[in-house]
This record gives sequence, C-alpha cells and structure tokens, in this order.
Amino acid sequence: MYFALLSVLVCLSTCHSLVKKDENQDHCGLLRQCLEASTVSVELGKTGFHREVITTVELRPDVLGGIRVLLLYRWPSGVYVDPYELASLSSQRDWQVLLESSVDLELPAHKTSGFLTYVYPSYIEPIPGFLKVTIPVHGRYHEPSFSGKTFTSVSIEPPELLLRSEKCTQLNRLDLHNILDAPCTVSNSSTCSWVKIHHQQELSLQFPVGDGSAVAPVCGGTILVTMICCVALSKHMWKHQIV
Repeated sequence: MYFALLSVLVCLSTCHSLVKKDENQDHCGLLRQCLEASTVSVELGKTGFHREVITTVELRPDVLGGIRVLLLYRWPSGVYVDPYELASLSSQRDWQVLLESSVDLELPAHKTSGFLTYVYPSYIEPIPGFLKVTIPVHGRYHEPSFSGKTFTSVSIEPPELLLRSEKCTQLNRLDLHNILDAPCTVSNSSTCSWVKIHHQQELSLQFPVGDGSAVAPVCGGTILVTMICCVALSKHMWKHQIV
C-alpha cells in the first residue's frame, strides 16, 4: 500500500514538473515572438535648445499576456533631461521615469558625461498595441568653435526596448547577448533580467556654438569698457565729493 501511494506521489510530482516546464517554455516562446514582432521608432519635436524626443513602440498584442515593458535611454553629454520638469509633468503622462544618477543642469557639454534613464510605461493589462512616450530634452552649451563652425551635432540613439515575463524563468533559451539586468520597477528596489531589442535608427540634433576666434577681442573689449567706466565713475565721485 505504501509503495502504491509513493508511486502515485512520484507520478504526480513528475507530471507537475512537466506541466510547469511546458508552461515556462510557452511563456518564453511568447516572449520570443513579442521580441521578433516589436518595433521602436523615434522622432523629434520642437526646435532650438528645448526639444522633445517622441518614442513610439509597436507591440504584438496577441502575445503580451504577463509581459512587462521598459525603455532604456542612453543620453549623450550634449543634452540633459530636467528632473524637476519631469516631476511637474507627472500628472500629464502615462509613464514613470527613473534616472540613473543626479543631473547637473548647469554644466556645459564638455564638462559632463552621458547618463541613463529608465522609462516604465503605465498601463492596465493587456498591454496596448502601441505605446507612446514623449520626453522633453534640453541642449547643453558647447565649447566655442575655432574652425568657423556655427553649429554642432549631437547624436541621440533610440531607446532599447526591454521585455520581461515573470513566467519565463529559463532566459538561457534566448540569446544571452540580449540579456540585461535592470531595475524591476521605478522604485529601484531590486534588479531583474530583461531581454532587450536595440534598434539602429539614430537622430541628430543641431545646436549653435560660439565663435572661438572672437574670444580675444570680446574679452579685450570687455576689459577696456570696464576700465573706462571705472575711471569715469571715479572722476564723477571725486568731483562731487561722493563718499
């Protein structure tokens, strides 16, 4: 009797493992299909130093059950995002953002480095077929040019689309070169393994730069005008006995 009961338990355990394995393979297969069918496109809005990077993600809605979406932006040193502006716009957008580090809004481009932002779209299951994210970005001031150029180019890469399924635990069945560890949620309390898609589209922004050849005459003229004003002011104060 005990032997029969043990055999039943072993059989049930084996069946449960097989079912769980099949479910895991199914969810990993759905994740792979979603990766192959998803696209990311980026365009620019507005002009001047204050622009918008508009990202549209097209997803395959019929395979998106239980799949999470994350956009990873790798910003160059020539631009920045204003965390205070993002906070003020929080009620007007349907996504949350996590900055990798603090952003100094005053530094010029040649004295700072690039940074990362993680954008988590907010939605209620199932995921819609299209997700749209509009991020305001601002150009930094650049070093003056000594070659006569009046504008400089800043290249912006499209975001990496990261997908994750909590029910797909065997990511080694996918391409390991596309596995990336990133925060699970915007709270940044833990990291998870995500599968990424990197798109080759690239955008270029043009920002004006100063004329480096004018540095000497501008500085010399400024000093000369300052000295003349100081002399004139001193003579006026001496003449009228202003103390």
